[in-house]
Amino acid sequence: MDPYDGRRPTSHERMAGQPWDASYHDGPAPWDIDRPQPAIARLADAGGFTGPVLDAGCGTGENALYLAALGLPVFGVDLAATAIAMAREKAESRELAAEFAVADAFALDRLDRNFASVLDCGLFHTCDAAERRAYLASLAAVTEPGGILYVLCFSDEGPGTGPHPVTRDELRAAFGPGSGWELGAVGSARIHTRFHDEAGGPAWLARINRTQGAIVSPR
Repeated sequence: MDPYDGRRPTSHERMAGQPWDASYHDGPAPWDIDRPQPAIARLADAGGFTGPVLDAGCGTGENALYLAALGLPVFGVDLAATAIAMAREKAESRELAAEFAVADAFALDRLDRNFASVLDCGLFHTCDAAERRAYLASLAAVTEPGGILYVLCFSDEGPGTGPHPVTRDELRAAFGPGSGWELGAVGSARIHTRFHDEAGGPAWLARINRTQGAIVSPR
């Protein structure tokens, strides 16, 4: 049986030697902290999101469920079927209307949906340079012009950096001309994991605008 269901493994999966879903088989995944990321919760509380919201790489759904509890329509997607099953169970037990589906972040046009806001918490930084081009084109295909993408990713600044740290220059390059996006504010933040102390690891929180311009094909 093919653990990748016929698709090409991502760069992270090739490096780890296992599919994303395996991260959820023997206890919580390293990034699954059983609560929303504090930086995302603060952003949501300040009115940063407009529905409908896409949570790309939602894992077991804590960020999406936090947004749903605020009354926002949210759709979470992840390649890991185990994580999606857990997210659905949480939504049912908490009586929240968030939707979740197993989906490929590189082929979001198959969802046949459009979103005003998009959240990427910990997915962008797992993509290599080639994957970033394809991923951002996929996100652009389902984000309304004028929509907002928020990226919370590991940064390269300070001690205790996480795996796949991203530089400011890499953010600028990824969201440059022809990407369908324009990089706005980038601020220092923290990502909480099961392998960092209670302060979390250094991160960037970036706000990116969906532009009206044409998207240069990633191929």
